[in-house]
Amino acid sequence: MFQGLGDRLQSVFDGLRGRGKLSESDVKAALREVRVALLEADVNLEVAKAFTARVQERAVGSDTLLSLNPDQRVIAIVQEELQRTLGGSAVQPNLRNDGNVWLLMGLQGAGKTTTAGKIAYKYKSQGRRPLLVAADTQRPAAREQLKVLGRQIGVPVLEVADGERPDVTKGRLDAALKQDFRDLVIVDTAGRLQVDEALMDELAALAQAVAPTERMLVVDAMTGQQSLPVARTFDERVGVTGLILAKLDGDARGGAALSAKHVTGKPIYFAGMSEKIDGLEPFHPDRIAGRILGMGDVLTLIEKTRALEGDEGAGADAKRKLSDFSLQDMLTQMRRIKQMGSVSDMLKMIPGANKMLPPGADIDERELGRVEAIISSMTERERIDPRLLNASRRKRIARGSGTTVQDVNRLMRTYADMKQMMKRMSKRPQGRGGGMGLFGRR
Repeated sequence: MFQGLGDRLQSVFDGLRGRGKLSESDVKAALREVRVALLEADVNLEVAKAFTARVQERAVGSDTLLSLNPDQRVIAIVQEELQRTLGGSAVQPNLRNDGNVWLLMGLQGAGKTTTAGKIAYKYKSQGRRPLLVAADTQRPAAREQLKVLGRQIGVPVLEVADGERPDVTKGRLDAALKQDFRDLVIVDTAGRLQVDEALMDELAALAQAVAPTERMLVVDAMTGQQSLPVARTFDERVGVTGLILAKLDGDARGGAALSAKHVTGKPIYFAGMSEKIDGLEPFHPDRIAGRILGMGDVLTLIEKTRALEGDEGAGADAKRKLSDFSLQDMLTQMRRIKQMGSVSDMLKMIPGANKMLPPGADIDERELGRVEAIISSMTERERIDPRLLNASRRKRIARGSGTTVQDVNRLMRTYADMKQMMKRMSKRPQGRGGGMGLFGRR
């Protein structure tokens, strides 16, 4: 979704990199291009203006322009402000030990039913006992779809009947919870339009009856920023505690994601990154900013690979792993990439990977096999300590993997860049998104 915007921004910053000094006019010219890129990406006009104004205020000061690396400092400011625009720090729904009721609402076709199934799958894998409530009485197919999803992931579904009063639904829900302990109830409601007062009244009545602890608005990122003002109506009538951006893996320009926090004033809890049942990720503003600016998202990549290994401590352990990333780790990740979906999506998480390909080039997924063959042709000691790889060893590895010495050298340069980037990331202060050390080196 952010490919077009990311390419434009990276092109602007490429013009700043490597210059000995920057003038105020240089910065202002670059920011004019940044503003145009944001508007072309369907970012809200007010958001684009506020973003560039904040960057300019910080970037034209003497501390920046007279620093040893003004280009890196300007780009770092852009990354920090981009993270701020996306919401600052990651926020997750409030999750109690018991009594959690999450109400999903949104416009018609936003993807609420699929999202409900994804949430249930996500939290069941974390040890929760979810219950799905099919309360979309306007579209019978939605209730059937949720029951299919429930069977697929092994989660029970309570179906609300046509014309059922909210107090009756509440009574049936209480009875179901007494019979079978469930600590997370996810209520899928009917899609509605802002002008449909009758449906809004029904939603408000249902919310009052079930007393949700979280009221999440599902927003279709494919529809752009025009879908965001409706959040005010939902907030006024029902109350919105957080957003879920569905279909963030689509090919829209990304305006909804970049404008959502500013326009609605609500944090973004989750992002739908694929149509698969496991395609729901916590929304991390710093990581999204990194992807847009071409710096990758190594933490998410490591978390994904650890999840496939069944390592529940992935999140806490990921940062530690950055500092001792070996060729064996690289091989393990490459093998697991095949299980995680599109290679293109995974490569976007690797710092500088977009620079490794010619402009407009299609990613040949067979390259993973080549990388795997090269690393597999190394000994265990060589994978742990690449300093052993002298010229004769590289020739042996090339022969054993059916590649060339140039292929081996190219892989080693990529690995060295990744390892250096990860070491700098592991030293970032806790709680700060991004870091100035991420810029300027390839």
